Amino acid sequence: MGVAVEDKEYTSEDYSNFKNKLYLQLAALKKIISQEKFDSDPIFIGAELEMYLIDEQGYVSASNEILLAELNDKQFQTELNKYNMELNLSAVAVEGKPFSALLNEIRSKVSVVQKIAAKHHIRVVPVGILPTLQEAHLSGKYITDFPRYRQLSKQLLRLKGDKFQVNIDGEEPVSFCCDDVTVEGANTSFQVHLMVGKDQFAKTFNAAQMTLSLVTAMGANSPILLGNRVWDETRISLFKQSVDIRNFNNHEWRQPARVSYGHGWVRKDAYELYTEAVSLFEPLFPQLTDEDTEAVMAQGDNPELAELNLHMGTIWPWNRAVYSSKGNGHIRIEFRAIPAGPTSEDMCANAAFAIGLATGLRDDVENLMCVVPFRFAEYNFYRAAQLGIDAKILWPHKNGHHLTERPILEVVKEMLPIAAKGLTMLGVDEDEQKHFLGVIEQRMNNKMTGAGWQKECLRFFEKELSKEQACREMVKLYVDNTETCLPVAEWPQPWL
Repeated sequence: MGVAVEDKEYTSEDYSNFKNKLYLQLAALKKIISQEKFDSDPIFIGAELEMYLIDEQGYVSASNEILLAELNDKQFQTELNKYNMELNLSAVAVEGKPFSALLNEIRSKVSVVQKIAAKHHIRVVPVGILPTLQEAHLSGKYITDFPRYRQLSKQLLRLKGDKFQVNIDGEEPVSFCCDDVTVEGANTSFQVHLMVGKDQFAKTFNAAQMTLSLVTAMGANSPILLGNRVWDETRISLFKQSVDIRNFNNHEWRQPARVSYGHGWVRKDAYELYTEAVSLFEPLFPQLTDEDTEAVMAQGDNPELAELNLHMGTIWPWNRAVYSSKGNGHIRIEFRAIPAGPTSEDMCANAAFAIGLATGLRDDVENLMCVVPFRFAEYNFYRAAQLGIDAKILWPHKNGHHLTERPILEVVKEMLPIAAKGLTMLGVDEDEQKHFLGVIEQRMNNKMTGAGWQKECLRFFEKELSKEQACREMVKLYVDNTETCLPVAEWPQPWL
């Protein structure tokens, strides 16, 4: 997001000038959003897919620049770690069959990568966290040699002033220290974007927040870290801790984390989220552009707001507002909690479920917010990340309005028609809805997600093999299954 980052030393004057530009652009954003023409373009959706690269033994392959050079396709980009790469999918109109369009492009583009990778004995893996990842792979030598990544590491370490400590409980707890941001890059996702009208933004964003626990549980695909079974969606905890620069001993107030669920319900529009981000977080990259925001607006055009977008790109809420000056300008919601994998079918189904819920619930979300206060919605999100489809969340009783603890699958079953309603509101074809929400329903009925499959498969291999060997065999079988493109609920289960 935003301007390219230079590899340089920043001065106090750089930070001061950057902050002044942020304040100016906040004021501009408030005016832009209020314009009648703003967000008057047709609604589109888009996505970004992050992937792991592995060798024939199932371990990471630090080869993203080799593959990208041969691909020569601008839709593919580097990622923070040399063993990851990203595919930026084309934006598609939400009406009709948008998820099929995303699906077809994923398959077409990834197929090309797979052919090139095969020549180098490399395989491409869509997975939230690679189970064979080792601590040795979380060092500076694996950072992709780009200025933005070097600066990110430098600035976060400067603010932290110490090593990052990772402690995650679970079935097999994980604890280690790291002095680099490669841990952040260990988390790969399928980030989905939805353009949202300014009049519906607050309600849609709040609905996305409210239902994030359901999407997280049903899409969980990151259960293993350093060979240990941890949370069903371990990314949620790992990402937060991997860039947590807070030092509680040096501050009287509790600083917010740069990775978070959020800080409260949105009351009116996206401007609140941008203002919150500027007020709560110090800039990491005070990189200035030459754009004169006020002059651009005086000409009747929308400014890029590059500094503001750059700043927002260094804060990682699980649902994020994104401003774009393209066309008449728009704000979109970026759904960031969806992991990569297991297959293209699964990811597009997760996208349909998340977008359908956010849209379908938006007109009723204020009533639900009265029953489920923000901190309880946040509680639901972390329980879903930890326990997946086995979680119990705080949700209104099905026969009344009082809050009670309920199995998350029970709530998912009630909310599937709401997701279908939301997709209908957006103009998605009925057969498109049935197909992709059917993938979610199949997982629900079979009680099987990517996380569940990985954990059970690892237990199966551990009966005869060491932990490391079992992870390798599981990863190889996982990759074989991803290449069939069958939804994970239909994968063979060798433990039965």
